Amino acid sequence: MATAYVLINCDLGSEESVISELKTIDGVKEVHGVFGAYDILAKVESKQVESLRETITWKIRKIQKIRSTLTLMGIEGQE
Repeated sequence: MATAYVLINCDLGSEESVISELKTIDGVKEVHGVFGAYDILAKVESKQVESLRETITWKIRKIQKIRSTLTLMGIEGQE
């Protein structure tokens, strides 16, 4: 199982709508609003790294009101 954590910055005041949209995407397992340098943390899982990359690139990053993302890829076997 491939896992990534995506840190998201979005437009001011759009956090709730972005969180709601993230929850509808297949592969997004957890979504949390956070304090600090980023607004939202999303945990994304997939059986293959390629489909994980596609979910992040073509679904998550295309959500309107998202300004930027930082993706942290998990390392297999390090649980």
